[in-house]
Amino acid sequence: MVKVSFQGELGAYSEEASINFFGNVVELMPLPYLSDVFKSVENGKAEFAVVPIENTLEGSVSETYDLLIGAGVKIIGEEVLRVRHCFMANPGVKMDDIREVWSHPQALSQCRKYIESIRLKPVPYYDTAGSAKAIAEGKVMNAGAIASCRAARHYGLNVLAEGIEDSPNNYTRFIIIGNGIAEISNREKTSIIFSVRHVPGALYRALKAFADNGVNMTKIESRPTKEKPWEYFFFVDFMGREDDNDVRNAIDELKKEVSFIKVLGSYPAVSD
Repeated sequence: MVKVSFQGELGAYSEEASINFFGNVVELMPLPYLSDVFKSVENGKAEFAVVPIENTLEGSVSETYDLLIGAGVKIIGEEVLRVRHCFMANPGVKMDDIREVWSHPQALSQCRKYIESIRLKPVPYYDTAGSAKAIAEGKVMNAGAIASCRAARHYGLNVLAEGIEDSPNNYTRFIIIGNGIAEISNREKTSIIFSVRHVPGALYRALKAFADNGVNMTKIESRPTKEKPWEYFFFVDFMGREDDNDVRNAIDELKKEVSFIKVLGSYPAVSD
């Protein structure tokens, strides 16, 4: 059976994304930290991992981008999940009993209006499902958790409210990482990292390679190199496969303008 790791506890959104992508015929491996998830693929303890990379409300997951820089893995797929937050508590707990709400900081931020409307103290926790697990196992009676309804079922909590996120347009994009090559599809995406020399026009000349070869960029993200102040890595997603003629030409021209480049992988793109 294929082993798939993810960050968080059982019931996490990453677990749901894993099942959506692979189906139920996998062995899921929950791990506490994203760095552990990457290591599990690199050392062979898991064949694949599913990690969040961006959210439509909160933006990019910086730690995932930072880990991709030095990781010896490839992106072999992606999954987009509609995130629907639920407010839950132990059986017998009523809304008037609750003084705090526990969850991951991003989930707390995504449900800010609801939390303010019921006047609860937000308490950050390392994981959405982890907060549900802690409340259930600790028999906490004065706090609720924000997590998925899957987590509520898993830990025996009662759902007091569903769909409490501030916006219905709450989607998280996950990438699937592994050591192999992705299957070929009729709609491909490629992800790369590069850095440019710290001179005027360097980024413009780098990005010009995509326009000149008709390659459609879908995302660009910058992260500090952490080696020199004010110098950055650029993460770019674009349509096409690494061995397509136009993509290959764009990358060849890009290499002439950059000081570092790493192809993270070509993989089937999720339909819009």
